[in-house]
Amino acid sequence: MPDVSAPVIKLVRRTTEPVAAQTLRSTAAAVISYVVALMVLPDQPAPLTAPLTALLVVQVTLYATLTTGIRRVNSVVVGVLIAIGFTALVPLTWWSLGLTIFTSLIIGRYVRVSEFVPEVAISAMLVLGVSQAASAAWHRVLETLIGAGVGLLFNLLFAPPVWVQSAGASIDGLARGMGRMFRTMGDEVGEGHIPFAHAAARLHEARRLDHDIVEVDASLRQAEESLMLNPRVREGLLSRIVLRTGLDTLEICAVVLRVLTRTLTDLAKFRTEESLFPPDVAAALKELFEQMATAIESFARLITTQVAASAEDAEERLTAALAASRATRDLVADLLLEDVREHPRQWQLHGALLAEIDRILDELDIDKRTERLTQELDRHSAELRERHPRLAALRRRLSGNGGERRPAVEA
Repeated sequence: MPDVSAPVIKLVRRTTEPVAAQTLRSTAAAVISYVVALMVLPDQPAPLTAPLTALLVVQVTLYATLTTGIRRVNSVVVGVLIAIGFTALVPLTWWSLGLTIFTSLIIGRYVRVSEFVPEVAISAMLVLGVSQAASAAWHRVLETLIGAGVGLLFNLLFAPPVWVQSAGASIDGLARGMGRMFRTMGDEVGEGHIPFAHAAARLHEARRLDHDIVEVDASLRQAEESLMLNPRVREGLLSRIVLRTGLDTLEICAVVLRVLTRTLTDLAKFRTEESLFPPDVAAALKELFEQMATAIESFARLITTQVAASAEDAEERLTAALAASRATRDLVADLLLEDVREHPRQWQLHGALLAEIDRILDELDIDKRTERLTQELDRHSAELRERHPRLAALRRRLSGNGGERRPAVEA
């Protein structure tokens, strides 16, 4: 399989994101909300709060649109109520303005408006500076409701895109990066002697995988939100769990890979004038690292494949790669055992190397993946029953068998 560099993967991610479509959606929603506000409030010369709210509400995902709209309306209503209260008690002065802003920011922390805490103070100030505070407060609340309503209806009628493809590209890029590391380590081990500086550089490269995982996690969170409440998606829960559990597995493998590079670095530190492994062990390890790279890349393709037939092919490739890796691992273990008997130095590092290889192969195992998916589905069902017992009871009645129907575990 041809190697793909990180800049190319990032370019593909950017070109697959529908930025132009999102820009047009936000612009159209803002203009529509402005026109509606002019029709509802003809006495207001420029009801700009409505298009501003629509811009903030029409987010990338439908779930974010709904939650943002609720927080936005909540912040405006709280700010308006604070302003009305202060207007009834004290006149507008520098100290009353400061007290209003301070109170708004404090209360905004407790009404769960998240990033819209400053909006509480802004709404209070805009109403506080108007002579007819009650009328201005009503207009501002109504404009906010219009903008939030238009934004929500806009996303319901024109469903936002599903960001699973972008998240899949991120996961695939992470797996390819780990595969490149395994192949590079295999090439270095096959060359015989590894300078300590080269081994340490590989360790630092493995540590940088943590930053890649953070970026992939952010992309996956966006994909998870795009699947929630989206009318385009029928089995959003299953897709979210498949991607999330898959990333968890790759994250564990990345941690073990970092430990594995540390083991090789320690061996290189002790064996400064000789080969890291005998020629037969080095050749077997090079083959093993190549097979493990193929297994990790096949695992990524499996969890990011949406078509059932393609998922079966990916599962077959993963099964074959794992079987070959385990066979080669056993060969390496036998060869290392003979080498330890002749050269007992650093035998504990050889054992650690085998244990780390075993951990990665175990995490990529098909049966363990199925078990993890089942556990996550069961956990989600249990949480749903605890949070919404009536909804769970209704689902059981509709299923007709007294229990919840679990979707098939397919990628």
